[in-house]
Amino acid sequence: MYDRIKGFRDFYPAEMQSRRQVMDTVEGAAKNYGFREIGTPALEAVEMYADKSGDEIVEELYAFEDQGGREVALTPELTPTVARMFVAKQQELSKPVKWVSTRPFWRYEEPQQGRFREFYQTNVDIFGSSDPTADAEVLAVAADALTDLGLTAEDFDFRVSHRDILGGLLESFDADVDTRAAIRAVDKRAKVEDDEYARLLEEAGLTHAQAMEFDGLLDTPEDSLDELVAFAGTDRVEAAVENLQNVLAAANDFGVREYCTLSLTTARGLDYYTGVVFECFDSTGEVSRSVFGGGRYDDLIEGFGGQPTPAVGFAPGYATLSLLCQRAGVWPAEELSTDYYVLQVGDTRDVAARVARDLRARGHVVESDVSGRSFGAQLDYADSINAETVVIVGEQDLANGEVTVKDMDSGDQTTAPVDAFPGDHDRPTFEDFAE
Repeated sequence: MYDRIKGFRDFYPAEMQSRRQVMDTVEGAAKNYGFREIGTPALEAVEMYADKSGDEIVEELYAFEDQGGREVALTPELTPTVARMFVAKQQELSKPVKWVSTRPFWRYEEPQQGRFREFYQTNVDIFGSSDPTADAEVLAVAADALTDLGLTAEDFDFRVSHRDILGGLLESFDADVDTRAAIRAVDKRAKVEDDEYARLLEEAGLTHAQAMEFDGLLDTPEDSLDELVAFAGTDRVEAAVENLQNVLAAANDFGVREYCTLSLTTARGLDYYTGVVFECFDSTGEVSRSVFGGGRYDDLIEGFGGQPTPAVGFAPGYATLSLLCQRAGVWPAEELSTDYYVLQVGDTRDVAARVARDLRARGHVVESDVSGRSFGAQLDYADSINAETVVIVGEQDLANGEVTVKDMDSGDQTTAPVDAFPGDHDRPTFEDFAE
C-alpha cells in the first residue's frame, strides 16, 4: 500500500466535478472579456527563477538535474513563463495580448490551510496596455468570476493599493532605505506581531520613529490621498495617486467599484509588482488569509529580454477559493450527476447502444452496462451515480415495440415506443410519455 506524498492531493470524481465547474466558471468569465487560452510547460530552467528572485528561491522549488544535465524546476508560478512566451513572439503578437491558463504548479513549502505543494491556479494576464482601463478590466474579470460563482459584495472584498505610493513614501524619508525589503515588511504586516513588523522596517533602513510614521501614513483614507502627495512632495507619489484614482474610476465604469477598498497596507510580496496591486479577502474574516491577488508588473517583460511592455494580471488559486465558496455556501455540491442510464436486459445490446448513442448526440451524460450485471445490480448502480432517468431496454419490452422510461427521483415509470425514443425530444423524461 502506497501513501500519497505530503502536500499533494487526490480528487475523486464527485469532488473533481465540483472543481471543474468552478474552474470553468472562472475561465468563462475571462473568456467573456476576450482572454485566449494558452498551454504552458510543467518544467522551466531553474535560472529563470533564480535570476528573478535570487538563488535562495531554489530551496522553495522542486528543482533537479534532468538526464541531459540541465537544471530544471517544476513551475512554481506562471508569470515568468508567460513573460518568456511573450518575449519569444513579441513582434508578431497583436497588442494588447490577453491570455488565460488553468494548470497545476508546485512549491516545496510546508503545507497549511489553503496551501499545498501542488496547487491549481487560473492565470489571467494583459500585456501591452498601461491604461488604467486594463487594470480595471482585470478587477472586473475577477469580480465577475466570483459573482458568477454565486458570491456577493457581502462575501468578498478587493483591497487595492499602489506599489509606487509605498515606494515613493519610503523614498521621502531621510534614510537609506531598502525599498524592496520595506515593502516586503508591509506585506507581512498582518501576519506578524507589531514588534516584529517594526523590526523588519528598521532592518530595511528606517529608524523606529520613521517606521511608525510611515506605518501611520498607510492608514490614510481614500478621500485624503492628497495628503500623501503633500507629505512626499514628489512626482512619483503624485503620479501614483492619480493612477490609482483613475483605476478606481474605471472600475466604477466596469460596475465593480463596490468590491474595491483602498488598502495601502496591501503590498504583494513579489518584487516584480510595479503599480496597482490588489488582494481578494473574505469579507467576514472567516477565511483569514488572502484568497488570491494580482497587480501590475510593467518591468518584467524587459527583464526577460523583451521590449519594455506594461502588463497586469491576477491568479486565483482553487485551494483558497474553495475555502471562500464553502464558507459562503456556494461551492457546488460534491456529487456525481448523470442524465441517463440505459439498462440492458437480455440480448438487447444493439438497441440499447443505439438509444445511448442518440441521447449522447443530444449532449447528455449517458452510461450503460459494461460488466454484464443483473437487472437489480444495474439499477443500484444507476442510483449510485445519481442518474435522473433510467431507460430500460428489455427483451419483453422490445417484443412489444417499447422501452421503459423510469424517473429515479419519484420511482414512476412508463413505456415509450422504441422507434420514437428519444425521437424529437431533446431531453426525454418520464413526463414526456406518461399518459
